[in-house]
Amino acid sequence: MGRTFTESARRTQIVQGAIEVLAEVGYARTSFAKIAKQAGLSSTGMISYHFAGKDDLMRAVATEVWRVSEEYMLPRIEAAEGNRGRLRAYIESTIELLSVYPKHLAALLEVVPNLQGSDPSLLGYRDSARSMMEIQQKRLEEGQALGEFGEFDTWVMVTALRGAIDAVVMRWHSEPHLDVAPLARQLADLFERATRREP
Repeated sequence: MGRTFTESARRTQIVQGAIEVLAEVGYARTSFAKIAKQAGLSSTGMISYHFAGKDDLMRAVATEVWRVSEEYMLPRIEAAEGNRGRLRAYIESTIELLSVYPKHLAALLEVVPNLQGSDPSLLGYRDSARSMMEIQQKRLEEGQALGEFGEFDTWVMVTALRGAIDAVVMRWHSEPHLDVAPLARQLADLFERATRREP
């Protein structure tokens, strides 16, 4: 049986509270008591009613971060012109997330490493990341077939791109006031040159 509107709203309230607490104090210091206070709940029992435990709640946090990330990125990527434009939109929108949803991304960076001991597939993290890389690889291959990109190994290019984006994310995590907009443009320019078809 599906959840009622009230139950769904309460779960959302709890997840948002958890995101706020994770971003502020980190995974180790995040407790149901702090989340309840942040979410404006009368007791931690309300969290226990909706979630089986801390890991269950953390998985819900990760799922919510991926949801808002895709909701932000996909329209921008699809609105871009051609595969070259979509590649730039993917790079820039991924990094823009750090400014648009800073607490969400900070929370995700706290959650993922700490849940590796449980089943990581339950997070949806690896599956989502792998799926996004596969989509980018297919777009590069399509662009090569259409003459938009030069000749290169698309797996190598996508892996290098993912590593570069992750490096920016980790730098931002250690320097939260970093202006990421110039880095997004520079990274997009770099991969535009790297993928360009030689005349």
